[in-house]
Amino acid sequence: MRTDVERVLEKIRPALQADGGDVELVDVEGGVVKVRLTGACGGCPMATVTLKHGIEATLKEEIPSVDRVESV
Repeated sequence: MRTDVERVLEKIRPALQADGGDVELVDVEGGVVKVRLTGACGGCPMATVTLKHGIEATLKEEIPSVDRVESV
């Protein structure tokens, strides 16, 4: 599943990088994907929205076995 998550994150990454941020995959444990938002995304007040409505929603749509995404 880690390879699938990386593939989806590669699709999301350009939008984050356009705003000066990025996302790093830290771990996949069962259906829980752990990521780290970096750059401008790391300290952005909208980071939770990006995480839940952007990254998590896209991962769940493309990989049904993803239950949730956590920021670490």
